[in-house]
Amino acid sequence: MKDLYNNIIAEQSIAPVVGGNGTAPTAVEVDLAGCNSVVFLISTGIEGSSLDETNYWTWKMEHADESTVTPGTAGSYANVAAADVLGVTPASGIVLTIDADTETPQITKIGYVGGKRFVKITPAETGTGPDLPQAVITVKGNLLDAPPIV
Repeated sequence: MKDLYNNIIAEQSIAPVVGGNGTAPTAVEVDLAGCNSVVFLISTGIEGSSLDETNYWTWKMEHADESTVTPGTAGSYANVAAADVLGVTPASGIVLTIDADTETPQITKIGYVGGKRFVKITPAETGTGPDLPQAVITVKGNLLDAPPIV
């Protein structure tokens, strides 16, 4: 049997929350130091109000190298391109758009294969009142220092 449990780190990047009515979850910055692969899981629940072309949610992904001014922090962020991700085709960094009631609930799996140390995911609400339960889980793999076997 293969052991995945001891070869990944799962982090709750955006805790489950209902966003809407002008209250989007805060952008999350993920430091990829110590891992050579990562997958982001964007989980959405059933909307509390109708989603459509004027009332919808997007998730934007950006990446950055380490700052040369302040080591250990992100430098300037730029939108990810199609070559930087697996599973989606970004448009201006937007990796997911939920704009129809039939699109929820769902889990969207996005692999990051770009070469930057930092990745940021920013959820954004457009319109009025598209309440939407959501969460982002980060799964880091190919660890340089494997966690202790439990």
